[in-house]
Amino acid sequence: MYDPTVARLTYRALLGRRRALILGALPLLLIVIAVAVRGLAGADDQTASDLLGGLALATMVPIIGVIAGTGAIGPEIDDGSVVYLLSKPIKRPTIIFTKLIVAIAVTMVFSAVPTLIAGFILNGNGQQVAVAYTVAALVASIAYAALFLLLGTVSRHAVVFGLVYALVWEALFGSLVPGARTLSVQQWSLAVAQKVAGGELVTSDVGLTTATVLLVAVTVLATWYAGQKLRSLTLAGEE
Repeated sequence: MYDPTVARLTYRALLGRRRALILGALPLLLIVIAVAVRGLAGADDQTASDLLGGLALATMVPIIGVIAGTGAIGPEIDDGSVVYLLSKPIKRPTIIFTKLIVAIAVTMVFSAVPTLIAGFILNGNGQQVAVAYTVAALVASIAYAALFLLLGTVSRHAVVFGLVYALVWEALFGSLVPGARTLSVQQWSLAVAQKVAGGELVTSDVGLTTATVLLVAVTVLATWYAGQKLRSLTLAGEE
């Protein structure tokens, strides 16, 4: 189910100089802001939770997921180079699964690691805030990578649609509109973070069991459907 050659090509595409600079910009900004906030306000648990929840989890993680998820396959489909990959004796689900693993890994590294660093800078992991939001970032990375990988297979405008989802639905509606929160990857990951923190600083509108089921369901269904779309693309190319 995992192909090292496909993985190497995908890593090379995602971590090229230009895309790597884009991927590194938000994590760097988060850490810089964390240093500034700590210097100005000192260590405060509520401030740390607000910043990690509002900037890291609600904004940085989904945007990085967009870049990694769509970038894992979207450019290959757009420029037609995916035809050469599909001509190789590699099963289509293997291609999708491998690209998903790469997208998840890249999203985790560029979102969870800086979240943990920023959390320790802000309050030294007081009340497990840094670890809780890091776990949330790790969990969210899986679902976002699967969703945006699927988006990259079905639309030539995947980045635009992905950013609209990340900035409008997750960062805005997912944080402010009660009804939308139930259908938010951010809230699902917060349910896991709430369990880790075990206090009142990290909260979610979704129960842990519901969140876990939805996270698994979205990841599995998105991955399966992306494989189906890739299979139909193969048939179109062969015709």
